[in-house]
Amino acid sequence: MGNTFLKWAGGKHWFVNREWHRLPVNYNRYFEPFLGGGSVFFHLHPQNAVLSDINQELINTYTAIRDDVNNVYRNLKTHEKKHSKEYFYTVREKKPRTNASVAARMIYLNKACYNGIYRVNKAGKFNVPYGTADTVCFNKSNLSETSKDLKNATIICQDFELTIDMAQNNDFIFCDPPYTVLDDTNRFVGYNADVFSWEDQIRLANALRRAKDRNVKILMTNVDHNSVRALYDNIDGFLLESIERHCFISGTNEGRKKYKELIVMANL
Repeated sequence: MGNTFLKWAGGKHWFVNREWHRLPVNYNRYFEPFLGGGSVFFHLHPQNAVLSDINQELINTYTAIRDDVNNVYRNLKTHEKKHSKEYFYTVREKKPRTNASVAARMIYLNKACYNGIYRVNKAGKFNVPYGTADTVCFNKSNLSETSKDLKNATIICQDFELTIDMAQNNDFIFCDPPYTVLDDTNRFVGYNADVFSWEDQIRLANALRRAKDRNVKILMTNVDHNSVRALYDNIDGFLLESIERHCFISGTNEGRKKYKELIVMANL
């Protein structure tokens, strides 16, 4: 398993454990346009990678770990020593100024918050409540290994379409978008629908079609829903498969259940 350092809603730890055999062995560059926790990147350890996300705080965190891991760890040790419920809420309200302190704040809150999820309100403020851990610990050697993994990666804050359009012949895109679907009344609903609309799902499908035609290797995970399937069904070159998995990261028992996930592949 690779050096993932964030727990992320919709993360693909389960995928690299169960479905790793689907990932290609040979490719030129690795592209991940919805970075999140980066489970697949850390599993593959690609020599040449382009990692992107629209979340500026997330990208700042990855960049700081790549370029300034010692200062990130120094900040984390401060959080570790001062950790308490009161301290957690103090940190949650702060806006750090340096990339290293931004990264340490994000990692600390992710470790100390309830159920280890990243969520912001409409004002962009992290709003997950305090978790249950009396202590938090951060391992310098793990962070240093993560920093090494990221040394050859280009890390960019940008729209997914720009990243997908960068990929060329024999590159590999792993794509894990937020899950947004159309309901029976043609309203878009689902996880992160505020920041990833149904129009974005359509835009994503069009970008992946263009990439497929450039002979880019593609593996996408998405929600297995008729409206999403329709974007890729019966299009020459796309292979669709449905798998069933458990979701454990939900904050409610009702959310922790089995559900189907769609895998879309091309040129593999």
